[in-house]
Parts: sequence; C-alpha cells; structure tokens
Amino acid sequence: MNEIASKGQLRLSYLRWALFVVPAIVFLGFLMSRISNAGFGNLWFDTLVKPSIMPPGLAFPIVWSILYVLMGLALCVVLDARGAKGRGVAVLLFLAQLACNLAWSPLFFASHKVTAALYLIILMLILATATTLAFGRIRRIAAWLMVPYLCWLGIACGLNYEIRRLNPDAETLVAPTLRTQI
Repeated sequence: MNEIASKGQLRLSYLRWALFVVPAIVFLGFLMSRISNAGFGNLWFDTLVKPSIMPPGLAFPIVWSILYVLMGLALCVVLDARGAKGRGVAVLLFLAQLACNLAWSPLFFASHKVTAALYLIILMLILATATTLAFGRIRRIAAWLMVPYLCWLGIACGLNYEIRRLNPDAETLVAPTLRTQI
C-alpha cells in the first residue's frame, strides 16, 4: 500500500472543511447584511431612484446565499489541496476579497457612502478575479465555483454605478423618519 490516505479519508477531509467554512461564510454575509440593514426596507435605500435593471428585492438574499455557498465550497477545495503550490496566496486573496465583500453593505447601506462603495466593489471585483485565477491554478473546479460570483459582482458594480449616477445627492440624503399618529 503506497497511499498515505485513502480516497474516503480525503473526501472526509473536504467534508470537514465544508461543514465549517460554508456555514461560516454564509453566516458572516447574513450578519453584515443585518447589521447594515441592507436592501429594500432600508428607508434611505427605498428613497433612492433605482436603475431600470434593478432585480426585485427578493432576488438579493437568494442570490447572495447561493453565492456564499459556492464561494465557501471553492475555498474548501483549495484548503483541501494540501501542498499545492500557491495555496497560501490563493487563500489570502480569498480572505481579502471576502473582507471587501463584508465591508460593502455597511459602507453602502449604513454609511450611505455610495461613491466609496463603488470603489470598494471595483476593488472586490479585481481581488475576486485574482482569487479565481489563483484557485484555477490549484483546482479548476474551485475557479468554476467562483464564476457566478464574478458575474454577480459585475452586475452589482453596474447597479452601484447607476445608483450613484441617478442619485448625485445620495450621500447627503437623510432617510425619512417614521411617523406615528395618535
């Protein structure tokens, strides 16, 4: 027997990574969304003029949940590739783009920094592309799992740009207050 680990043991190693990493990434995305009051229902965001290409509000939590799962699975593939050349750099790139991802919602929805959020999402797209390329050098499937994320980031970048263009006063706009009548 020349094997260090059996195929079953290798699958279990990937499964252990996935059982920890995927829920952690989904939870972090959900947490940042909740902390920043992201999406429709945010009074400031609801007052903004939206581009005609804006997907319905229900699409965002569904799409982001799927994307976070795919991103987590891609990371697990790379984490499980012990000894692979460039693995450390790939993981660092992933963590850098994830940090940008998690910072975007508070910057846009909570701080109302539409322009800064646009620059951040451009940086995120660059880092996610670099991550995908680095993942592809390690395991091709990891890169393919990142492709839907890259596509959605392109759409999100376009939406951020259009919101900025349609709402030049967005950063100084004050959300309407809720009023109660007695």
